Amino acid sequence: MRDRSRWPIWTSAPPPLPAKPWQAGYYAMFSSEWNGITTDPRWMRVPVDDHVVHRGDGVFETLKCVQGAIYALKPHLDRLEHSAKAIGLFLPVSLDELSEIVQATVRAGGRHDCLIRILLTRGPGGFGVDPAECPAPGLYVIAYRLAPPFMERHPEGARAATVDVPLKPGWLATVKTCNYLPNVLMRAEAARRGAHFPIVYDEHGHLAEGATENLAVVTRDRCLVLPRPGRILEGITLQRVIELAEESRREGVLREVARRNIPRGEVLQAAEILVLGTSPDVTAVVELDGQPVGEGRPGPVWKDLSERLRRDQLENSSLRTPVF
Repeated sequence: MRDRSRWPIWTSAPPPLPAKPWQAGYYAMFSSEWNGITTDPRWMRVPVDDHVVHRGDGVFETLKCVQGAIYALKPHLDRLEHSAKAIGLFLPVSLDELSEIVQATVRAGGRHDCLIRILLTRGPGGFGVDPAECPAPGLYVIAYRLAPPFMERHPEGARAATVDVPLKPGWLATVKTCNYLPNVLMRAEAARRGAHFPIVYDEHGHLAEGATENLAVVTRDRCLVLPRPGRILEGITLQRVIELAEESRREGVLREVARRNIPRGEVLQAAEILVLGTSPDVTAVVELDGQPVGEGRPGPVWKDLSERLRRDQLENSSLRTPVF
């Protein structure tokens, strides 16, 4: 019987799909599928039978290139290796070779400022749940558009909303896996409420994190307080900001830098609330759930830490890996 389908059936490779408007910000991609780099966005794809597609089975890192140098490359690669071990994945290349792949991908993209996404996956092999069906891990590196930091686009500061999406349980909360459905739902709920960033509390009512960012509060007596490790994903930006905050403390800008449980009441009384991450850098939250934070404008600790982090990104040769 003749196939009456109105869709063509390709028995060999179909013609390339036309480029989509949003792909203009995709600069280059390395794929272990062809062990090379493409600058054609139409080929920047992951196989549908890779377990990362249908099971979220993989880990990732997001980092950035700033004025021709990748910032904090080694800490990101170290965390990727840690995350991979946590879910029983192994890197198909050494960290040194992965570093070379990342640099080559950025170089091929030709942009001195860009974001970089590294995906380490269980790999192609089938549509089941058993990882044994995947003979080798998949490795994908993408260089893509870096938007200006949030505060450059919104100098008045950010709005945040408390959302009810639960945190990932146990050790899953501390591993950067590709299973980000709760994070997606956090961001969606915040957006529905007209906020830029979500804020989530743990099961004990303590401040936890945002969708893809860490959080900190500044008390009225100039203490920078960050959530304890263990129920949050420890961000690379978070770790560096803590080190820079110690400089601020020694110079008298801050009285103390602490990691401890932060109850909701303390968040509501904070002089400043900060969002920390690779893309937003240090961002000032000036409104939480419709109420002003502190004086309702970006505060002095935000200004101090954001300036220190920016200088660090541009001048700290120990954390900058030149590409061009």
